[in-house]
Amino acid sequence: MNPFEMVVAIIVVVTIGRVLQARYGIRKDWRGNEYQVDRNDGASAAENARLREEVRTLKDRVQVLERVITDNDSSLRLDREIEKLRDKNEA
Repeated sequence: MNPFEMVVAIIVVVTIGRVLQARYGIRKDWRGNEYQVDRNDGASAAENARLREEVRTLKDRVQVLERVITDNDSSLRLDREIEKLRDKNEA
């Protein structure tokens, strides 16, 4: 094996190692110690679900506010829409 082939082989091995580390969530701290990042724990999943629900609720509220602002109906409609938002927020 000539030196060029050896360098290429080393690069391939290191690259495969880095890909596997990234795939399995292995990181290194500033001292060089390896640790694994747990991405699938229950707390993270619950937090993600809660945040998704909150984003969905906020999108609904923004949609209602945009509709209220762009409509030229009477103030009665505006009062009804504001009450709907209050009811959703309290629930």
